[in-house]
Amino acid sequence: MSQVIIKDDEVDIVIGALQSDLTSFMEAWRPMFSRFHLIIVKDPDLKEELKIPGGFNLNLYTKSDMDKVVGLSSSTISFSGYSCRYFGYLMSRKKYIISIDDDCLPAKDSKGELTDAALKPSARNSRYVDAVLTVPARAMLPLSGINIAFNNELIGPALLPAFRLAKEGKFRWETVEDIWTGMCAKVVCDHLRLGVKSGIPYVWRQERGSAVESLKKEWEGVQLMEEVVPFFQSVRLSEAAVTAEDCVAEIAASVTEQLGHSNPMFARAAETMVEWIKLWKQVRSQ
Repeated sequence: MSQVIIKDDEVDIVIGALQSDLTSFMEAWRPMFSRFHLIIVKDPDLKEELKIPGGFNLNLYTKSDMDKVVGLSSSTISFSGYSCRYFGYLMSRKKYIISIDDDCLPAKDSKGELTDAALKPSARNSRYVDAVLTVPARAMLPLSGINIAFNNELIGPALLPAFRLAKEGKFRWETVEDIWTGMCAKVVCDHLRLGVKSGIPYVWRQERGSAVESLKKEWEGVQLMEEVVPFFQSVRLSEAAVTAEDCVAEIAASVTEQLGHSNPMFARAAETMVEWIKLWKQVRSQ
């Protein structure tokens, strides 16, 4: 099988900005970021002006841009907090997207050198695995915009901000949204016979907030996973679903039918998925 060559001008790097001063983050990534076009999306709840060093090819999106695209109506789609990254996916016109958060830095070894596989500094029994693994068909997985890359043309619509808890905070250890999005994207990839891989390259994340406090907030979501995981493991799509948009629409209908009656959050998630596909098509038609 011939190796796919990806050109730099085919890639957007999407960065969700939850902190105002991006100077140290951008400088740490300058050797890599300077090759690509960047999309920086400011958290709509962040009041301070962003500080971004010069020398980068980028587009910056803020709350005013979101309001213009989504509108000021009672939309179920939220780009608050880490979900702001999804607005970057929506606005990108490149074939490929690399997504990274502003609390992630290039992974380095104990000598301070960039690395893909090394012992994590100051961490015992915790190694980067020097491998890329193919995730088997029908195997589910969470997915986070902390460090992912994907073909936006083929799978972009399936990465969506659909499932959120009422008490979900801005700074989270993990999110149920990541779990929902990951399983949705995996079902779509399996149906369309697209490969999913996990492994290198790695980033070093500087965690925000408390894992324990986040777990307390998201305990309701953890309980709901008892229904969510079996649903995504069993859902099957029709032969008529030939695009990611088709697949998400069918999954949303199944969510409404099979889960919507048990908890209103499932019904809202299905509604958001439908609205997201409409928005995706609307933006792409312009």
